[in-house]
Amino acid sequence: QVQLVESGGGLVQAGGSLRLSCAASGRTFSNYAMAWFRQAPGKEREFVARIRWSGGSTSYADSVKGRFTISRDNAKNTVYLEMNSLKPEDTAIYYCACAAKPIVGRAPYEYDYWGQGTQVTVSS
Repeated sequence: QVQLVESGGGLVQAGGSLRLSCAASGRTFSNYAMAWFRQAPGKEREFVARIRWSGGSTSYADSVKGRFTISRDNAKNTVYLEMNSLKPEDTAIYYCACAAKPIVGRAPYEYDYWGQGTQVTVSS
């Protein structure tokens, strides 16, 4: 099994930046993808960004494209989400997720493992 632990959330002013980290441990596998989702109060959990571990191919939601960057550190089994030009509407709990295959979409049910979430609050 895989355990995911997020960190790096907090309170930031609009226009500021924040970097989230997700450390993976436990069972390892060769082909997989990792993603970030977020859930705001009263909203469904929504896709933010995805990365394929082997080749590093990325995908982003339109709402964050050009502002957020997903990356990974293979040696540390860690995925990051760099968040720039933050807006109040980015406020949410951010979750790290892992799928045990490289080709996955943007639906939460496609992912096999989840972290506990980290709160990001952007003030105006």
